Order: sequence, then C-alpha cells, then structure tokens
Amino acid sequence: MASASGLRVLVSGASGFIGRELVTQLEADGHSVIRLVRSKPRLDNEAHWAPASRMIDYGILETVDAVINLSGASTGRIPWTKGYKREILASRVDSTQTLAQAMGMAKKPPSVFLSGSAVGYYGDRPAARLTEQSGKGVGFFPDVVEAWESAAHLAPEKTRVVTIRTGVVVGQGGAFTPLVPLTRVGLASRFGTGGQHWPWISLYDEAAAIRHLLTSTLSGPVNLVGPTPATSDRVTRHLARRLHRWYKLVIPEPIVKGLLGDAGQDLLLTSEKVIPERLIADGFHFKHHTVEEAIDAAFDR
Repeated sequence: MASASGLRVLVSGASGFIGRELVTQLEADGHSVIRLVRSKPRLDNEAHWAPASRMIDYGILETVDAVINLSGASTGRIPWTKGYKREILASRVDSTQTLAQAMGMAKKPPSVFLSGSAVGYYGDRPAARLTEQSGKGVGFFPDVVEAWESAAHLAPEKTRVVTIRTGVVVGQGGAFTPLVPLTRVGLASRFGTGGQHWPWISLYDEAAAIRHLLTSTLSGPVNLVGPTPATSDRVTRHLARRLHRWYKLVIPEPIVKGLLGDAGQDLLLTSEKVIPERLIADGFHFKHHTVEEAIDAAFDR
C-alpha cells in the first residue's frame, strides 16, 4: 500500500450525504479520490460503473490502494413497498458484489475494502448492550445487512475487509432529512415511548472513523456509532431545542406503525443500544461525544 498520507482511494456513493464529507476529509489528508459514477465520466477522477448490471472496468481496481463502498438506496424514502424493499436489498448487494468480484479479477487487488453496513443487523433489542460480538437480530433489516456483509466477503483473501455498521448519521441530510422540516414547522414529536435507543454518530465522526479504518488493521464488523448512547426522545427533544421550536407532540406506536408500516418500526421504534467497542479499543477519538454536541455541530456548519 502507498504511504498513509498518499493513498489512491476508489469511492462509491461519493456524491451522497456521507460521501461528500468523506471525500473532503480524505483529500484534506492528502489522499487521491476516484469517484465511481453511473453517468458518463466528465472528470479525470471519475470512473463509470453500472452495479445493477454488475458492470465495472476491473482494471481500475488495479490502480487503487483501497475501496470504500457507500452505495445503497435510501432507507429514508417512505413508504417501504414490497418493490422498494427489494430495491433496498438489491442496491446494497449488487454494488458490493460488483466491487468484490472486480477485485477478484484484478491482478493486484486493493489492500483494503471498507464496505457499507448498518447497525440494523442487531434488530430490536431493547434490553441489550450491543457490540460487534452480538448476534444477528430478526426481521427485514437484519436480513438485508447479513446479505450485504456476505457480499463484501467475496473480496480476495489478501484484501482486508471491514464492514462499517453505521447508525443514524446526525447532520443536515441522510436520516435526519425528514426530522428537520417537521421540527422547523413545529411538529417535533416523541415517537412511541421515546425510550428506544437510536444509535447515532455525527457526520464528521462518521467520515473520520472511515478514515481511521482505512489505515487500521481491523477487519470484520465495526460499529460506527457515537460513544454515548441516546434515546429517541433525547435526540428529537434536543433537535427541537436547537431549532427553537416547541416539543409537545406524541405519536403513539400504533399510529407510527399504521402510517409508516415496517419503515416506522425499523427506523423510529426499534431500540438498539449499540456500543462502538472495537473502534474505541483501536484508538479512535470522537470529536462529538454526545448527541447534543452532534446536533449543535450540524446546525453550526
């Protein structure tokens, strides 16, 4: 691999919410970033691929030191119809398999593959403290994550594979997208009891943790969540406070499920007290230690 400050990194999902922040941080570190795009490349640092058709120039994999895969259909798009559930699964598995199989065809594959994943692997576990040692949960999203991570491990044996199990990324985008406008118009709400744990991480720390893993020796699943667990009530209450809006509404669980179906259960009502055990043990230092700090940072930008 090239020096830690001069890697060539291939990134899918570079134009997304997390991808834009990650590319900014990577380039600030002195790395060269090649962006995978689905349209015709217009710049020298772009390369074409069509993951749904498993199409990519595997030769590009011989020119980079590492691959970071952030592709996948948004889980924030509601409702989750049967067709969209298939897209959530296929978009993750197809992109990951395309990259892993292309690495296998390269004469000199990349040394590192950081592949997107999610804490949804653990499922609804209200009473549990969840680390990377915890088993798979039950339901749609745990099954999606299992297939997603299995696809990543199709990469060559010599490639270090890390599956980055990400929580709710706090910022002006991503999973926070629907919460912010509702709060701004005075419709900030507690969902169900509000006592369910939402595994969160600031946008800055999400990208910084990925950068850390790029030159770490860790492999396998790594939880990318903040160091201080927070309940959903704590998250939505502070968001309302930060935007100077009232916080009095309560949406009972049956209404959340009735309006949003499986998406309401998986995104708003599931409780996952996830701990970033391996990341902390590996020496990563968080910039934002509480969800309040993460929310404040998002709106100070």
